[in-house]
Amino acid sequence: MPLISRPRKVMLVKEAAEKVLMAMSGGVDSSVGALVLRDAGYDVTGVTMKLFGNDDIFVEGESSCCSLDDVEDARQVCLDLGLEHFVYNFTHSFAEHVVERFCRAYLAGETPNPCIDCNRYLKFEALQQRRRELSFDYVATGHYARRAFNAETGRYELKRGLDANKDQSYVLFHLTQDTLAHMLFPLGDLTKPQVRALAQEHGFSNARKTESQDICFVPDGDYAAFIRRHDGDSSAFHPGPIVDREGKLLGKHSGLIHYTIGQRKGIGVAAAEPLYVFSKDVERNELVVDTAERTRCDTVKVRDVNFISRAYLEQPEHFTVKTHYRQKPLGATVEQTDEYRVLIHFDEPQRACAAGQAAVLYDDDTVVCGGTIER
Repeated sequence: MPLISRPRKVMLVKEAAEKVLMAMSGGVDSSVGALVLRDAGYDVTGVTMKLFGNDDIFVEGESSCCSLDDVEDARQVCLDLGLEHFVYNFTHSFAEHVVERFCRAYLAGETPNPCIDCNRYLKFEALQQRRRELSFDYVATGHYARRAFNAETGRYELKRGLDANKDQSYVLFHLTQDTLAHMLFPLGDLTKPQVRALAQEHGFSNARKTESQDICFVPDGDYAAFIRRHDGDSSAFHPGPIVDREGKLLGKHSGLIHYTIGQRKGIGVAAAEPLYVFSKDVERNELVVDTAERTRCDTVKVRDVNFISRAYLEQPEHFTVKTHYRQKPLGATVEQTDEYRVLIHFDEPQRACAAGQAAVLYDDDTVVCGGTIER
């Protein structure tokens, strides 16, 4: 008896022969996405984005992403499915919108999420532009998320994927109404085990391919070393004082670039209670730390907010909020303070949220809006 039950066939509402650009990384998710769309009757073309070369990320040999093996895996799946496959060179856009933004944010004392920028500027904006140029109807990706149209509001909605362990709606909060109107998420109703089962059933060579857990352009995980090689020396690499929230000197740090908000290990200060990084004062080159209880916060400011399920908040409302990808949603009251900013008041104080990370609001399983934590 098989360990995994045969997944039900996913039916997608469509008109016949609509044309789809399927973003294919060479992984199992996007490969099965192409399969599901083809079987649903779409005219699918696979596209793989070349985002960087080894020289761009200071790596010798093959990296964990954008390798020739990845391209070949995507090409082979398209060959197996009878689909056309193309490789697009987006290295310049990736360098500008992902790598440069990542380095600038870290040097400014923030903790950025480059996967969100990659989704926003490459997998959606760049591919949507290519879709328009080629007169395709949709762009599709292998994200575990769903979209729906709300007839009452007249707006497209972004919803959590049905697989709670793989839901990726958090990194897609930036999607606009026009983008959602031309997006497909063929894996939104599937679980990861079902996706792997489909890949094995169809003999995909990447059916058991593992997923990378690192930032693709920093495969060794040493962000500080990457930024130093990319940008050279800066004050973020210079030693400076470690202080508590009252300004009391506790020790000396080795450069703000080496620390992240909420970090506990490796601070290098002896104390009666464990200390956590609360903030990084770039102007003073100070690392601010304190005990767990004293580094909690009950309010965060969020900038560059993009609304999806509605145009704005008429008044303060209660939602659930995620301030990082793997976090369990937290209850909070949210008020809009100007066109692109909101203020989040948590029901219970939380460990300090990192500036630069995303805060995403949910109404049940629907994304209301999301933005970047400012403070």
